[in-house]
Amino acid sequence: MKWKSLLLGTAIGFTAGYLAKQAMDQNSALSPEKILITIKKALQKDGKIIGSWILMTPEPFRKLDIDYQVYKGGITRKNDVQQEQFEFVVDANTGTVLELTKK
Repeated sequence: MKWKSLLLGTAIGFTAGYLAKQAMDQNSALSPEKILITIKKALQKDGKIIGSWILMTPEPFRKLDIDYQVYKGGITRKNDVQQEQFEFVVDANTGTVLELTKK
């Protein structure tokens, strides 16, 4: 009876650890939707946002010899005179903008 309890406890412990690790891995990256909302709020101060997109899958990116997992996207903004297009690269884990270029 003691062996069954030991094996059951061990199995439950391994299962709980595995599930906790999976949950932590999924929560480590910010959602692309939240990142896009943040970028749009920052850029709408100087004009109306008329279009936006973001890739939903993070991809590898290297800048200054540092490797990142990033989301890439773009925003179209209309100011008083013209339309402006921006492309951005954002760290998927922290939400830090690594690149923002005007096209």
